[in-house]
This record gives sequence, C-alpha cells and structure tokens, in this order.
Amino acid sequence: MSRKWTRWLAGAVAAATVVLGTTATAAAASNLLANPGFEAGNTSGWTCSGATTVSSPVHSGSYALAATPAGQDYAQCSQKVTVLPNSAYTLSAYVQGSYIYLGATGTGGTDPQTWTVSGSYTQLSTSFTTGANTTSVTVYIHGWYGQPTYYADDFVLSGPGGGGGTPTAPAAPTGLTAPSTTSSSVSLAWTAPSGDVTGYNVYQNGTKVGTASGTSYTATGLSASTTYSYAVTAYNSVGESPKSSTVSATTTASGGGNPGGSLPAHVLTGYWQNFVNSAKALKLADVPTSYDLVAVAFADATGTPGAISFTLDSGLSSAVGGYSDAQFTADIATLHSRGQKVILSVGGQNGTISVGDSSSATNFANSAYSLIQKYGFDGVDIDLENGVNATYMAQALHSLAGKVGSSMIVTMAPQTIDMQSTGMAYFQLALNIKDILTIVNTQYYNSGTMNGCDQGVYAESTENFVTALACIQLQGGLRADQVGLGLPATSGAAPSGGYLAPSTVNAALDCLAKGTSCGSFKPSATYPTLRGAMTWSINWDASSGYAFANTVHPHLAGM
Repeated sequence: MSRKWTRWLAGAVAAATVVLGTTATAAAASNLLANPGFEAGNTSGWTCSGATTVSSPVHSGSYALAATPAGQDYAQCSQKVTVLPNSAYTLSAYVQGSYIYLGATGTGGTDPQTWTVSGSYTQLSTSFTTGANTTSVTVYIHGWYGQPTYYADDFVLSGPGGGGGTPTAPAAPTGLTAPSTTSSSVSLAWTAPSGDVTGYNVYQNGTKVGTASGTSYTATGLSASTTYSYAVTAYNSVGESPKSSTVSATTTASGGGNPGGSLPAHVLTGYWQNFVNSAKALKLADVPTSYDLVAVAFADATGTPGAISFTLDSGLSSAVGGYSDAQFTADIATLHSRGQKVILSVGGQNGTISVGDSSSATNFANSAYSLIQKYGFDGVDIDLENGVNATYMAQALHSLAGKVGSSMIVTMAPQTIDMQSTGMAYFQLALNIKDILTIVNTQYYNSGTMNGCDQGVYAESTENFVTALACIQLQGGLRADQVGLGLPATSGAAPSGGYLAPSTVNAALDCLAKGTSCGSFKPSATYPTLRGAMTWSINWDASSGYAFANTVHPHLAGM
C-alpha cells in the first residue's frame, strides 16, 4: 500500500522524437545528449511540453530546465539518441521538485525509470542495456499531475555512440494474441518488431480505434457475445509498418450483478498486518465483526515468475504469544462463521510480484488457487505498487476466477496516481476485469495534490480530495458498487498525509451516495450503490480503540 510511502508510475511513457545527428562509424562518447545542461539558454535538442529554461535555481552553469505540469500534462521533455545494440548505458540528471521521473523507452529490453521528491538538487541515475536490434532510444524526464514546477540540469547519457544509418519505417509487429476478454472488452498483446518504434496503431474490424506506446492494448466499449477482428501496426517518424496478422476474439455474455458472493451492499474493508510495526499486533480472530472484508497483508514473491506464497511472520508470532499456520487457518474459519470474508493481498511497497506474460499469468493463477484451497481465502486483493500489466494480470485473474467460481472476491488498492485516467494501467486492469471485480479501494493518502474529475486540483486530507478523485472512477466506466474509498485509520498510518477524521469519511460517503454533506466539490450525479470504505489498517485502528470502524461501519450499514 502507499502507506509505506512509495509511488510507481504504471504504464509506458509516450515517446517524443527528436533525432540527433549521427556519424558513419560508432564512437565512444562521454555524453550522447545534446544541450544536456541547457547552457544555450533554451531547450534546443529536446522536445518539451510546459518547459522553459531559468537562471535560478541551477545545479551548475548558467541555466537549468524548469517545467510545470498543468491539467493532464505532466510536463515531459524527451530526446531521441542513436545507440549501439547490445550495449550498456547509464542515464543521470540532477533534479529538484516533487515527483520527478527520469527514464528511457525503446531500449529493446527492460525500459528503466527512476523517480524522487527533493527539496534541493539531487542526482537521479538509472541504467539499461540495449537489445540486439536497438539503434536508438528516447530519454525523458517529467513531473506529475497537479504538482508544482520541477527543475532539472546536467543530464548525462554515457555509453558507446550510435552507428548511424538511414532511418526506415518499422517492420510489422508479430505474435498478436488476445489473452483475455470480458463482456465489453478485448485485451491484446504482441511482440515488437526490430528497429526504431515510436508507437503502435490498433485496428478493429479494419478501422483504427486506438494507439499504444507499449506492446499491449485493451479495446473497450464492445458489445457482449460479439466477435471482433484485430490487427496492429508499428510507426515511427518515417512512417507506418504493414499490418500484423489478424486475431479474432469473442466477448463474453453480458454480466453485471455483484461479484464476490454474499458481501453486504456497503462494505467496510480493512487490512490485517502479517508483520509488526508501531501498530497493535493482532491475531486474525481478534479482528472485530465491524470489518466485513479482511485483506491479509501480504502474499510473498517466489523464485517462479508470477507465483506467490504465504508465510506467517515470525515476528508477529512472537508479538502475539505464538501463532501457527493451523491457528491462522482456524481463525479464517472463525471469521467465516461470523459472516466475514478473508482475502489475500498481493503486493504492498515491497511486493515484487510481476505478471507480464502468459506463463507468469498461469503461475499466478495456479499458486493463488493453491493458497485459497490451503487456507480458505475468499479471493485476492491486487496492491502491486511496482506496476501492473493490465493484459496479463487480467488473464491471471480470469483464470483464477475460472478455478474458484463466481463466489471469488477480487479487490484492488491502487494509489491515487494510478487512477487519474482510464489510460493508466491500473484503471485498464479494473476495466478488463469488470465482470469479476468486487471493489476498487483507491488509496486517498500519501499522495500530495491531484486532479479531480472536474480538472480541479485538490489537496489530500480533505473531503474534496476524496470525492473529486472517486468521481473519476465513477465517470470512467466502473459501476458504483465497484468503487470504495481507501483512507488511513490514524494519522500514524499515513505519515505522508491523507488522514481524515472518520466523521469526514462518512461525509464523503454521503456526498457521493446522496449528494449531501459535500464540501465545495459536489458530483454532478449521485451514486447510492457506492460500495463502501477501506482502511489501512485494522492494526492501526486497534491502536486507537477502533475509532474508524466504530464510526464508519454503522454509517455504511445505514446507507
């Protein structure tokens, strides 16, 4: 969860293209970037949005880059550089400001990205190795939505210089597949062609319907029980490739209803900590019945890509006077006897589970199903702060649902930045699994300022922040019964900000469900089936005498 104060930008960054001069023969270079310190007093050599140069603050020299995010623009500057295949490169820059991201795309391998928040100039650095056919990469820097101006200076891309050549349009993508479908969407995945690729065009029944910067795409807004044909092309600054081979996919029959079995109409979800920190340590059976849904935090990664495991924390066992697997399993049965549900949360700040292909999707589904059978979990929660692949995680969850059945609970706990628009990977995942999705409990804390559905900028720790951001999901394709509000139980649970008094949480619920008790932001519609609230964590709530549950749960029951 964001409670551990990490944020991750999910999804690929669209690359702008500024082609630098090349030479006929490869040569080593100490810095391959043009105008790396902006000493020309301009952004020559870079393609920028919302950026200029300033004489203060600078890291060195006379000028630095200053870029200001505005609305849905996060103020990116990028530069395309010729490189050599199968070669190692290091990228660095000195930056100052809030949520600054530095990375590269088109590397032919794992595209790197790093980020920081810094009150004074700090060096960001990352590295990558180019693929066997890579002859150019695009480096970029950008801020984030709703954040103030950031500054950057003294960029360095070090490694062997590129070998030149005449640019050409890319070849056609290969291996197009449709890994998963819902009643209203089809997920596509393909293999990138060799050479320079800026992006991809997606064709549905012969008509272009969208673009993608990476090798996956989800077509949405489709009719149930209908067959569609797809092809994709690659493009760069020279032109567009031929179309790939086609693939046909048939959407499922229309669904709806209430995935997740017998949960109440309005649900209070809480995370139970399988580790010890400053919050009160608890056995699972200690969780009060005011929590309808309990998410066990967290599953562990294994040495097998995509696979997960679960082990009770030895420190927790010591803190509660002993706790065995058998006792934990019996406690799940106890909660079931009280009418509560228990799910296994996958991720958290340190969760390194990655589902990025069909094989890892299968491993995830098989291992999660094994844990469900062993312990009696009612489903899973997806809280992957290292990013998600919307196509293959959807494939994994649909496969798991096929094993467990319609009673399976699937929740998600994205960070606020992951749900700012439907184009983001987490939001795409939610839409991809809409037919089996129970609740998305977005974490409205540890976030800073963010844009609401009205494009206004709202500060966390306010009712407006919660209601204006929840509105994005409610207007973006999720049903109201799939939307929950995630808040910290105490201020100690979210030291970076976002705590709301439980009474204000109730006001936000009423604002969205009834249009009453709103702050200055009032949604244009009401959502009486809004699903509920989530808190991090039950343990932190226990530390304050369950002030959150004792206030919010009765309110939910009365909605």
